[in-house]
Parts: sequence; C-alpha cells; structure tokens
Amino acid sequence: MNHHDTGDRSRRRIRLGMVGGGEGSFIGAAHRIAARLDDQFELVAGALSSTAERAHASATALHIPRERSYADYAEMARAEAQRPDGIDAVAIVTPNHLHVPVALAFAEQGIHIICDKPLATSLAQARTLAETVRARGLLFLLTHTYAGYPMVRQARDLVAAGELGELRIVQVEYAQDWLGEPAEQQGNKQAEWRADPLRAGPAGALGDIGTHAYHLARYVSGLRVQELSAELSRFVPGRVLDDHVQAMLRFDGGARGMLWASQVASGASNALRLRVYGTRASLHFDQEQPEQLWLAPRGEPARLLRRGLPPQTQTQPGDQRVPAGHPEGYLEAFAQLYRGFAQAWRGHGSADFPGLADGLEGMAFIEAVLRSHQQNAGWVRME
Repeated sequence: MNHHDTGDRSRRRIRLGMVGGGEGSFIGAAHRIAARLDDQFELVAGALSSTAERAHASATALHIPRERSYADYAEMARAEAQRPDGIDAVAIVTPNHLHVPVALAFAEQGIHIICDKPLATSLAQARTLAETVRARGLLFLLTHTYAGYPMVRQARDLVAAGELGELRIVQVEYAQDWLGEPAEQQGNKQAEWRADPLRAGPAGALGDIGTHAYHLARYVSGLRVQELSAELSRFVPGRVLDDHVQAMLRFDGGARGMLWASQVASGASNALRLRVYGTRASLHFDQEQPEQLWLAPRGEPARLLRRGLPPQTQTQPGDQRVPAGHPEGYLEAFAQLYRGFAQAWRGHGSADFPGLADGLEGMAFIEAVLRSHQQNAGWVRME
C-alpha cells in the first residue's frame, strides 16, 4: 500500500506526477488534458525533461511549484515518497528505454504507475517490472488510448455477446506517413528518438504503432495469437529501424488474420482500422471516424451504429460524456483510461483499462515479429 493511501479517497483529487512530457510534447499534453477532463487528478510534481533548465521551464508553465520540479526522476521518486502530500501516481511520458527504470524507481516507493506503450524494450525487462509492480499491489495503466473509444468498447461487447458468431478473420491496419522522409535527420525530436535503437529499442514502427494495432485486434476480438509470420521493412535510406511491418496471424480457435503498420504510407494521417469477420456478421471500425461502428450481418444491409444512439451495449453509456451529435474523439478516449484508473484507485469497481498483462503480451508480439523477420518470415510461436 502506498504511504499516502490513508483517509477517504473519495474526498480529494489524485495527486499526479509526470516524468517527461514537457513543453513541446504532444503526448505529454494529451496526458494532462486526459487527466483533467473528469476533474479526478491534479498535476503537482514533475521531472519534465532530461535537461534541468527545460524541466524547470516546463514546470513553471504548468504551475508546478519550483520545489516539486525535479531534474532527475530518481530524485523525484525519493522526494515525493517522503512528503505527506506526495504524489499518488506517476505518468511516464518518455522514450521507450526509460519506461522500465522510471517505473521501477516509483514502484519501489509504492507509487502507482501510468505509462506509455510499449511497456519495455525487451520481454525480459517487462517481466521484471511486472513482478515488482504486482508484488507491491500497485495499479498500472498502459496507455493504449484507442481502447478508450466508446465504439471500440461496443465492438468488444458485440463480439463477446456472440453477435458476430464464431470468429474467422481479424484484419487490422495502422497507416501514417510522417516518417516518409528522413525526419530523424532533419531536426525532428520525436522522429530522432523513435529512429534510435538505443532509445526506442529494437522496433521502429513495429513498437510505435504496430503494438497499438495488435492491442486493438486483441482487445476487440478476445482472441490470442498463437503463431505469426512477419516481415519488417526500411523504406527510407539510412534508417536503422523498421518503418513498415506486415504480419500474418494464426489465432486460437482457428481464426486467421493480418496486421500491417506503416509510417511511410503517403497520404495517411492516423489511419487505424479494424475489421472482424464471424460466421454471422462482421464489424468495421475506423479510428478517424471514432463515433461510428459498422455492423454487417450476413445477407442483410450493413448497419451504422453511432455513439450515444441505440442499440447500445451495456457498458457504452458510461463511456461517454456528452449526448449524441456532440463529437467526442481522441482526448476523450484518452481520458476514459484515466477515468478507469481513478475509479480503481478509489475502489469503485474493477480496472477496465489496459495494464501489465497487455504490456507483456505486446512485448511478446514485438519479439515474435523480430524472430520471424530474422527467419525470413518463418512461422514462430508467441511466447
């Protein structure tokens, strides 16, 4: 139990710290908005940059007191653990290679964790972290944001209820074009670390967006991948890590699927799409139209399901904030994960958000793809 976990949790906001995610960080800003949206969190401390001057400048801009602005995450973990008003949870918004060391530093102080994906840079690392977090009984949220969309949750519910029948095919794709040029050689900070194996780990597009595609397919279908055959590509000259991945998937129960993810697909902004086909019906979700879900029963016209309108599954009404016709999007989906974390922290129901198990499976997927690629796209089993 966290040293701060005394008193009535329902009577105050969750005190949040952040590592990384300072000024200029898209994902850091997304975390902060998501945390604020339901008024469940307050950002009170941070080590917002690896450079002290930038860290303090970001803290000032975010109204974090100087004494709670840290230049080093280890110092932050120790200092916050000693404060009577120390943080309850930390959001880790850093390049991949820091996820595990930062998470371990805070876990060892009994502080709950919110972390960007992938969980680690190796499955062995991920397992070490998971053992520590579980041994201490801490909450762990892995921010697979797209699991927060109401229509993704409705898709999951429809599959689980048997509306599609026995699943046969799962197709998922995630296409972007922002790395179609050598942005990492042109001063783009986000591209620089993603293209650097020392900071990103052994996977490029595979780790950055391939894991999102895998998680979406897994989350909605409920199926586990048993074997896969995969190929990685580097289309941009001079790039060290992959910028494109494609994989064939064999699921438990006999279903088959395909996954491809690319950051060099010209004209694609953030085109994450999922199709699931069963013996009775199929469904189609497009992340760029997140308020819609297509359901197509065999032999009948396809039906467009919209957020906030019937027919809704049991969980969907609680996953939205405004009536139908008032658009919700990415930030609300992100906030849904923070809301689930807050509910679990307050002891209100089970944790309906991605966590350690998802992170471990994501790392197993990454390593299986890497092994298959090294074996000329040979079939390999998921660990």
